[in-house]
Amino acid sequence: MSWRRAFGEAVRSGLTIEETRLEPLLALRAAAGVAVVVGPALWLVSPAYAASAALGAYSAGGATFQRGWRPRKVVALGAGAGLALSTFVGYLAAGRLVTFLPLLAVWAFAAGMAWAVGSTAGIVAATTVGSMLVTVTLPTSIGRALEHAGVIALGGVTQAVLILLFPVRRWGAHRDALADALAAVADYARRLRHDPTAPFDPEPLMTARDAAAVTPSQARTRPPVLHGPRGLAERIRPVVAALADPDVGAPPEGPGRDRARELLDAAADVLDAAARSIRRGTPAEVRPESMDALRVDEEHEVLEGPARQTAERLVELLGEALEIARSGCARGRKATPRGLSGAPFLVRPTLHRLVPVVVRAVRRELRRDSPVFRHAARLAAVATLGYLIAARLPLGHGYWAPLASVMVMRPDFHRTYARAVARLAGTLAGVALATGVVRALGPDAHVSGALAVVSAGLSYTLNRTGYAYSQCFTAAYVVFLLGMGGEAWEQTVPERVVLTLLGGALAMLAYVVFPAWETPRLPGRLADWLAADGRYAAAVLRDYAEPTREHHDGMRRALLESREARAAWQEAYDRARREPVRPRGLTSREAREAQEAIKGFGRAAMLMESHVPRADSRSVPEAERFAEALETDTAKAAVAVREHRNPDWGRVEDALHAWQDTAGAGAPVVRREAELQKRALEDLATAVSRTPLERDVGSAREEQRVRATLAAEGDGSGPAHRGG
Repeated sequence: MSWRRAFGEAVRSGLTIEETRLEPLLALRAAAGVAVVVGPALWLVSPAYAASAALGAYSAGGATFQRGWRPRKVVALGAGAGLALSTFVGYLAAGRLVTFLPLLAVWAFAAGMAWAVGSTAGIVAATTVGSMLVTVTLPTSIGRALEHAGVIALGGVTQAVLILLFPVRRWGAHRDALADALAAVADYARRLRHDPTAPFDPEPLMTARDAAAVTPSQARTRPPVLHGPRGLAERIRPVVAALADPDVGAPPEGPGRDRARELLDAAADVLDAAARSIRRGTPAEVRPESMDALRVDEEHEVLEGPARQTAERLVELLGEALEIARSGCARGRKATPRGLSGAPFLVRPTLHRLVPVVVRAVRRELRRDSPVFRHAARLAAVATLGYLIAARLPLGHGYWAPLASVMVMRPDFHRTYARAVARLAGTLAGVALATGVVRALGPDAHVSGALAVVSAGLSYTLNRTGYAYSQCFTAAYVVFLLGMGGEAWEQTVPERVVLTLLGGALAMLAYVVFPAWETPRLPGRLADWLAADGRYAAAVLRDYAEPTREHHDGMRRALLESREARAAWQEAYDRARREPVRPRGLTSREAREAQEAIKGFGRAAMLMESHVPRADSRSVPEAERFAEALETDTAKAAVAVREHRNPDWGRVEDALHAWQDTAGAGAPVVRREAELQKRALEDLATAVSRTPLERDVGSAREEQRVRATLAAEGDGSGPAHRGG
């Protein structure tokens, strides 16, 4: 992708309105937290204290809107404490540049490394850098600095107290995550009615698993309905896929296919009802037609063999989902599926045990080729450089330039550029709006304080609709806050626009000078995904060879590792497609075809998982040899893909030829699924295998193809001819 096209994509992304459900009650509560600390501070003390209080309350309130699974009051307290600490430490070094700049660089670097823990930690850490830049200009002594730090921390405490006193949708985020997982499987079942090989994105299941991890204290108060249905969705997904697949399930045409479509539609209806029940906390009704479809008639059932066994298994699982849909979260009703009430919960470390986890995560990213490390280095350099440049300009509030840089920078190219554009657009609109209001109402500290609270509430409300629209009211909030302190709009508006533009430009330039492109990493990500899928497929086969509890647990662990590897590949692939970088190692076409091949390989393993025998079932010894061959060949192929060599499937072919159809009960079905895996691996080899000449000219050919496509788009002639 060219730079012009990449920048255009960033502009469109930054100004796009995201369709999401607004949360006005949460926004109202957070805005009330700002009002509770700003009003008394303005009335009883001074505008400077009110500004500090507003910073703490506003930033702590904003932190609670980040996606996370810890209690919001804990996030608010943590954000307030971090802001207070950065303010006080910053003031101690703020007297001279020779002391403040090194502190700012170290603090910004640490904030950038916080992305190793997660996006919420990274965003909250960035706000502490902003606090250090802004509030060090307010105190006049160490005592006053402590007072300002205490007032900022009070803002976080206020938000936490309001969350405790006025809870809005307790466990709401966890409910939504679990409901989204069930709804995703329902949508998958509907798509399978028309496309038996439809893909499934496991991200909702991964999010639900992340949400299911709780601390021991959370486990004591978690609603029962949040404990079991996630595992139910996990078990239903491979069953509906196996039922729809014409190779191992219902026949491609005829009454059997019609019956499969009927069952899939009923499954989607039941799962949607269970999702509504969990999301709303109320019982949900299922259509009578769906209930009739779930009755398996022993005499007149048209499905036969493995397809009939799969249908019976699906009906059994949907019976558990029906219990959830009908019970909802009504008191006294059990909403946990049978057999899961005593299952151990997924443990999330408590705060004091989180320290070694954070240390390990940060240590893993302390390497030069890590995107998080490079982001931290960029953040430290831009914060200090922006502060120096702004200090030399004949403008007040020079901290706005480095503040804009810090708040828009992200570890990847596209989001950094999109947020820079969105921040500038939002700032222009916000200061224009605030300027018009101030000119109409006149300068008054109490009026400005009230308008600042209203702007904060609107910013919270639009927080998830797009950065530009939230930033519009954030900019208005800052203008009103400065007006509350006696700053004239004629001074603040031009300064904020110019310095925001400077900060955004520095953030963009930093990524050009010290980038962290994902395009060169695609072969490695693809290799990791292939190896993880190979281990998952081998684990499923070993469960056939010897159906034991240990092998079943190993299959589950391998599945989770496979999903993590797929998510890492998908994130890298999506970023690479938006980067203005030439393909290296994998062209766009090769990456796309290889992705589809590995998806097919993983899908074949999932189909095999749907028929995994019970612990007391007959084993399939031939599956062990194929598992060894599959794991060995995929591991070696991963190395070959990483080193741009052609993969080889010799062991897989030999093991498959040695597998006899008469191996035992269920073996013919398993062997057909193994053949699907081999076919997918052959598609992968076709996608990534190249002759020496092709390896030399592949990147040049891809560049020519991109240029031809852009030229065709420019003259309106349509897509370029994909020759060569």
